[in-house]
Amino acid sequence: MSQYSFNAAEVEPSTGFDLIPSGDYVAVINDAELKDNKAGNGKYISFEFEIIEGDFTGRKIWSNLNVEHPNVEAVKIGRADLSAICRAVNVLNLQDTLQLTNIPLVIQIGQKKNKDTGDLFNVIKKYSGKQNYAPKSAPAYQQPSTPSNPPWARGNK
Repeated sequence: MSQYSFNAAEVEPSTGFDLIPSGDYVAVINDAELKDNKAGNGKYISFEFEIIEGDFTGRKIWSNLNVEHPNVEAVKIGRADLSAICRAVNVLNLQDTLQLTNIPLVIQIGQKKNKDTGDLFNVIKKYSGKQNYAPKSAPAYQQPSTPSNPPWARGNK
């Protein structure tokens, strides 16, 4: 044991987090680490993503991708997702998981039901590059047409 003084009456208790609504979010990978699985017969990459734009800025979500495992289908899925992440952050020849960190990408968050408890939890369903992302809530700015800026010349500067 360690001595530590704390008065809980002086601090509001945490109430937990609500689920992040399904949708697309701009995020970065804070951490990506290759780990051995519990059975000792494979490896997975453990990812920590952090949302960096919008109402859920600062929220984190985790994902594990099997990259070595006796289950061939699990490896196929894990490597396909890893390929999507690498392409989203433009790291096509991965040598170190550190190369994937701190580069904005878009993650599509969904929800899944825990088969044991029935509780819903967030999962990442898709990874894509930020350059392909256009927020649905804010339409793209259209510069007004003027004689010096006709509609057919917009965006050609």
